[in-house]
Amino acid sequence: MLDEKMIMLLIEGIGQTLYMTLVPTLLGYVFGMPLGILLTVTDKDGIRPNAVVYKVIDFISNIFRSIPFLILLILLIPLTKILVGKSYGSNAMIVSLTIAAAPYIARMVESSLKEVDHGVIEAAQSMGASNLTIVFKVLLTEARTSLMVNATIVTATILGYSAMAGTVGADGLGAIAVRYGYNRYQFDIMLVTVILLVLLVQIMQGIGMMLSRRFDRRRT
Repeated sequence: MLDEKMIMLLIEGIGQTLYMTLVPTLLGYVFGMPLGILLTVTDKDGIRPNAVVYKVIDFISNIFRSIPFLILLILLIPLTKILVGKSYGSNAMIVSLTIAAAPYIARMVESSLKEVDHGVIEAAQSMGASNLTIVFKVLLTEARTSLMVNATIVTATILGYSAMAGTVGADGLGAIAVRYGYNRYQFDIMLVTVILLVLLVQIMQGIGMMLSRRFDRRRT
């Protein structure tokens, strides 16, 4: 039942879920965004084509994205123990969630950057802009709205992953749903956790779409 103890547990679960969502998303962009930029730049139609670099990153990204998250979580248990010292809890899940997020983010970044009009890139090249200038002043700037929209999608996806991680030792709302809603047949707890997860996704999407509209160059 939703007594005071359970309400406090749910509040704590919301905090743990946000922690396991926002930190891996941030770390995922630290690793995934450079990979996405490299995929765009080294593609055959990129500003500096390099088939070897592109195929290596493309292969690694596809391999990790092809593995279901729960399977990847189990495969990464030894690495998690080495880095964190244990394979359960919020901190341990950060490792797996970050590794799962990075290749996904790389593809999302690549998709956003490839939406930039090639004519804008050619104009920058004709004015003598360096490759770095084109990446930071043209590609990332022109694609910022799409990047924000995709970041919203990524965040919602990682939140879903964090909930799934509750089946194998994570904290958060997913763990509460499994521990109480499933194992103890408390349907009311299961329903509340589902509602809270849906609300968190909706709030994140609302914030993300609001920011994307605010920074949309076409509206300025």
